[in-house]
Amino acid sequence: MDPASSLKDARPTPFWLEDPGRPEPLAALVGDTHCDLLVVGGGYAGLWTALVAKERDPSLDVVLVEGHETGWAASGRNGGFCAASLTHGFGNGLQRWPGELTQLEKLGAANLQAIEDTLGRYGIDCDWERTGELDVATEPYQLDWLHEVAEQVAPYGVGLTVLDAAQVRAEVDSPTFLGGVWDKDGVAMVHPAKLAWGLRQACLGQGVRIFEHTRATALEENGSGMAVRTSYGRVFARRVALATNAFPSLLRRVRPYVVPVYDYALMTEPLDDARLASIGWRNRQGLGDSANQFHYFRLSGDNRILWGGYDAVYHYRGRVRSEHDQRPETFRRLAGHFFRTFPQLEGVRFTHAWGGAIDTCTRFAAFYGTAHRGRVAYATGYTGLGVGATRFGAETVLDLLAGERTERTELRMVRERPLPFPPEPFRWAGIELTKWSLDRADRHAGRRNLWLKAMDRLGFGFDS
Repeated sequence: MDPASSLKDARPTPFWLEDPGRPEPLAALVGDTHCDLLVVGGGYAGLWTALVAKERDPSLDVVLVEGHETGWAASGRNGGFCAASLTHGFGNGLQRWPGELTQLEKLGAANLQAIEDTLGRYGIDCDWERTGELDVATEPYQLDWLHEVAEQVAPYGVGLTVLDAAQVRAEVDSPTFLGGVWDKDGVAMVHPAKLAWGLRQACLGQGVRIFEHTRATALEENGSGMAVRTSYGRVFARRVALATNAFPSLLRRVRPYVVPVYDYALMTEPLDDARLASIGWRNRQGLGDSANQFHYFRLSGDNRILWGGYDAVYHYRGRVRSEHDQRPETFRRLAGHFFRTFPQLEGVRFTHAWGGAIDTCTRFAAFYGTAHRGRVAYATGYTGLGVGATRFGAETVLDLLAGERTERTELRMVRERPLPFPPEPFRWAGIELTKWSLDRADRHAGRRNLWLKAMDRLGFGFDS
């Protein structure tokens, strides 16, 4: 079967955003307004910042402006893997912040639990399932790497269950799976758009003033506070939290540190009982394979399979444009990989195919900073692992705006910045060379060439 035939009816839109529970848009801001805290951006990062600010001080007047609609971008179209990790995985954290990794792992676990507690406190129904994540090996060399990771994490209080080929296939049956490790507690599956909409409602319930279709266009000092120009007016605020992530920051000096990299995903039709039984998957874990160009996949609440990843596409000059959200050559490639992984599902159709930009930085994990003498703060660069980490980022941004020394603000991870990307055309050429090198490593038992070794030494990275 030609994999492309499975895509003929796929809608070019994120599956999650078509949920019938999608709320009606809120009115735009027309004219000027004043507030204590302005949050720019209505994704997870902005929503958590607004909500946590009100929880800390209910008397605070908080305004959130969003250029489109709440949760419409990465927060509403991602894979729905909500991980405890604040460092884009244990390996990245061990490489960059080994001295504080025990602390980071504890903070990450507490952050994940705080998210779960928040869902209960506000009655947010977002298909939350604390089923964990299973990382699988599809090449023999990857088994050694997974076993090494399982041994490394134990002293840091992280428990991974090592599975051989038969044990993995008893969980999820694919002829390509050779073994794996299962983090049973550190990852939850979630309906990403419902999470964003639930946080939006929680913010409104706490008195946050949210204005949608209100694009922030300029930022400047105004007396002892700040002024942000919007589509139809201005917001005067004592403090400003920026949560625009993949979109160009209002702070120009932040822009060289973040590039938009496009990630793509497919969603199948719901699997009937027979098809679901053919692959098992009774424990509903999220899965990822262990290649540099990896896939991530999971079950939805109605037993569809989301299948994403592999291609990570950077466009010259890094412009975020809606036409980049569709890439037929990537969808066909993903469909082929899907049926190679699950040949027993031949004939299954894909109902949705979509893509979008991820805010990528050279250290993979988010970075933080302030500007305008502490009146403005930001967290950005989550690199595809922001579903959970954005809440920690919100707490940190609020600490920075308050000028407080906390356990979070004292972290090296928070105090240090990543390396910036070089200007064009070197940026595009470097990313393309890195992608080619990663693909080559996947085809040669993981062996990294001189370019990748040099990037490792310099602290540069590239990931989907």
